Amino acid sequence: MAENTPTEHTPPVRTTAQGAPAQSTPTGSAQTGSAPTDADRLAALGYQQELRRSLSVLGNISMGFAVVSPVVGLYAAVQVGMSVAGGAWIWALPLCLLGQCLVVAVYSELASQWPLAGGAYQWSRRLSRPAFAWLSGWMWQFAVMFGNTTVAYLASPWLFALFGAVPTPTEQVLVSVGFLLLCTAVNAYGINFLRWFVSLGIAAEAVASVLVGFTLLLVFRQHGFSLLTDFLDAPKGLGISDTGALLAAVAVAGWAFIGFDACVSTAEETKDAARQVPRAMWWSLLSVGLVVILNAVSVELAHPDPAAVVAVTDLDPVTTAVTHAFGGWADKPFVLVVLISFTACLMASQGGAARGLYSLARDDVFPFSRHVRRINRHKAPIGGLVAATVISCAALPLGLSTSAIGSLITFGSAATFVPFFLLTVVALTARLRGTWKPAGAVGYGRLGTPINLLAVLWTGFEVVNICWPRAVLAPAGAPWYQVWAAPLGVGTVTLAGLAYLLARRPDRRMPDPDQDRPSTDELAPAVL
Repeated sequence: MAENTPTEHTPPVRTTAQGAPAQSTPTGSAQTGSAPTDADRLAALGYQQELRRSLSVLGNISMGFAVVSPVVGLYAAVQVGMSVAGGAWIWALPLCLLGQCLVVAVYSELASQWPLAGGAYQWSRRLSRPAFAWLSGWMWQFAVMFGNTTVAYLASPWLFALFGAVPTPTEQVLVSVGFLLLCTAVNAYGINFLRWFVSLGIAAEAVASVLVGFTLLLVFRQHGFSLLTDFLDAPKGLGISDTGALLAAVAVAGWAFIGFDACVSTAEETKDAARQVPRAMWWSLLSVGLVVILNAVSVELAHPDPAAVVAVTDLDPVTTAVTHAFGGWADKPFVLVVLISFTACLMASQGGAARGLYSLARDDVFPFSRHVRRINRHKAPIGGLVAATVISCAALPLGLSTSAIGSLITFGSAATFVPFFLLTVVALTARLRGTWKPAGAVGYGRLGTPINLLAVLWTGFEVVNICWPRAVLAPAGAPWYQVWAAPLGVGTVTLAGLAYLLARRPDRRMPDPDQDRPSTDELAPAVL
């Protein structure tokens, strides 16, 4: 591809986290004839390198793997899925994985062209009108933070299980707050310290997911494969159709495949991000997806009494299958491994939320931006960490009255799929109008538009499916707000965003995307 000639105008002066002007510097090739650095490319997009860029592609993959997490994705959803659709629930998993591959394809083209923290906001403001772009970024940011609420809530029972205790709803909420505070403290020490904890979590994932999954399937299988198509009369017992049961299972299964954008959150800390972040997203989603499906099949076929899961007398089918296969001695070690996996997932996701807030705040388009955009001496976005923790804790009262696992899964999933939908719509609209042609290191040629269209249809379907209020996903006798958790959560975030948008007009403070200065070694799209 021929080199682009630098334009005469320069990006606007931005304010750094410490309040100093962040002047864009000339690219390396403009000064010395050498290829520009990652910092040069970031400067060409109008930002100064403030976070520590130390992650390799493997480090970025590890962040995505930890957040998508086969342990968190499956172990949280398997009991809810089997209770509504019996053994047949697992067919929701490959469907959701295929749908999310469409989303990753769109994300890959966007991330390779604009490898910036806070991807959804940064991409939307370059492809759509400022008000819609800002609202998309707002929705995405709250999706990540409320997703952390769900992970913290799902992690806390495993801590109690380690000591053979069953928490009350209040105890579960309080321990969830403790998990969030712990993860904030680890993140405050910077990306390298976080990477060490995430690596520990991935090691735990390897034991809890891959090793245990294959062993259950190959050595301790109790049932024939026909169980995988058997609803076990679960829909009949709930008074719904088989189709309705599968739709509910798809709503729950979507939770297992929604963390790959953590790779984007650390783009400004990843070397050669334009090429490596898209690869990391694909590796994270596909590796986790295959492991999740493997474990879903193995747990189901190795479980001594699947009917007990359907009857909701076994609330932890994974541990039941493991201890039945390996013996009682495996109970506590297995719980510890799962607990480590949940904690690593929450740490990585909390870091991603903080970096998204940092991205919004450095453009002065988030409440209290002056405080939220602060960077500490460890090059960690401390202001974003504090804000993300406060907001994630704010949703935990949903679980105070009774167990809210199903409600919080749908709540967290809905909050995430709405930004997926909005961003794929923005990208498709820009393609059709001819205002965006992918120009990064990744491109899908003529297939890009139909893939984008399918991604819009998939995410639109899943938004409606998840937000549909279902009493079958909430505990018997649960209060109305748990049944309506997904639409209430999405509606509240949307109304709050619209109110702030109208009152403070952050869209008018957003930088002009036309003033992004292209790098002189613009990467040619690799048609995949």
